[in-house]
Amino acid sequence: MPPHVHDFIGIGLGPFNLGLACLTNPIEELDGLFLERRDGFDWHPGMLLEDATLQTPFLADLVTMADPTSRFSVLNYLKQQGRLYNFYIRENFFLLRNEYNRYCQWAVEQLDTLRFGTEVTRVDFDEATGVYRVSCRDTTSGESRVHLARHLVLGTGTSPYLPEGCRDVDPRPLHSSEYLEHKAALQRQAAITLVGSGQSAAEIYHDLLADIDRFGYRLDWITRSPRFFPLEYGKLTLEMTSPDYIDYFHALPEATRNALMQRQKSLYKGINLELIDAIYDLRYAKELGGEVRSELLTNTRLETCRFDAARGEYDLTLWHTEQQRHFRHRTPALIMATGYRYHMPDFLAPITSRIAFDDAGRFAVGRFYDIDGGRGEIFVQNAELHTHSLVAPDLGMGPYRNACIIRALTGKEIYPIEERIAYQRFGAPSAAVFEPMDAEPA
Repeated sequence: MPPHVHDFIGIGLGPFNLGLACLTNPIEELDGLFLERRDGFDWHPGMLLEDATLQTPFLADLVTMADPTSRFSVLNYLKQQGRLYNFYIRENFFLLRNEYNRYCQWAVEQLDTLRFGTEVTRVDFDEATGVYRVSCRDTTSGESRVHLARHLVLGTGTSPYLPEGCRDVDPRPLHSSEYLEHKAALQRQAAITLVGSGQSAAEIYHDLLADIDRFGYRLDWITRSPRFFPLEYGKLTLEMTSPDYIDYFHALPEATRNALMQRQKSLYKGINLELIDAIYDLRYAKELGGEVRSELLTNTRLETCRFDAARGEYDLTLWHTEQQRHFRHRTPALIMATGYRYHMPDFLAPITSRIAFDDAGRFAVGRFYDIDGGRGEIFVQNAELHTHSLVAPDLGMGPYRNACIIRALTGKEIYPIEERIAYQRFGAPSAAVFEPMDAEPA
């Protein structure tokens, strides 16, 4: 009996590949399998603060923007949990992050195509059969197994990022993704320093500020950004998370895209304005009881970091980018809220010849998420920031990307795919309204 060949295998199970599992579940003609190294689904457990919310509305769930009728919608989850009316009365579009995690775990329980505790160790391509061989290891038993598929969908996601000068420090500074696990130990320190400027940094600062008088630690927050900038949430700005903007951005020259990404960070890396205001109000209230030992430093870049074992402190060299001045800071506890980066998985090494790369060595991601030069065999989830802009990590655009991938897998548009939703035009205007010019004006 010939070995079974799946239509596709999804490697990694974050929200995006989990959404693909939900959307492919009712498609009888599509045979998929999803492999995940972890023992279960748990979305950023180190940052599941009790009152933290998503930065996208509840409709940005696993499926709704592709299929509002899906049984895997967050509204169905709330109904099944007996919480739909509570959610309705709450009148808040933004789910608690803990609630989103539980919703995803609920979806996991209803799917039989997911294999947790399965680490992919190698992927090969069989030229004779045109099939990918995915070699795996059971993380509990150590048993090896091979799965076959005609297509791959890579959903391994991004990894916690530490600046180069911090990676070899012993003990290694704490990354924000580990915060809750180490919170109690942090609060026993005499001082805590936080480096970073995004939503995670702000949530940690607010959380630690709430207990600063109870524990008596010093709390400092350092960022190289010129300010603690809010996430831009205007409606015309939100149109940049659209198929229209993907078309525009993807067609730009690589150098132009790279420059744009540096200028667009406030569109996806900013802090919720409500949280910025809450931090200010909490600081104001704390100062009624006396001095709050906390500095917020902007325009400050971390240059070097070492650990002084004799003093039990991190010794930081900092540089003020506007005043052009060096200064030093010592702290017994250091949290790096420095974000996440994508790294190509080692298991892809045997098939790199089948993958397209750009001049910077990144995946050359096609408009509809393939990375194999247009063959439509290998797709990526959230590894295309450099080709698709801020749409890549946006939860609300995950179902759109999955609808595109499903169309490529089946050859049919099972879920209607929007092409134009924006009122604004991102490229040059229509020649019917604005007269084109063949040359630059004199």
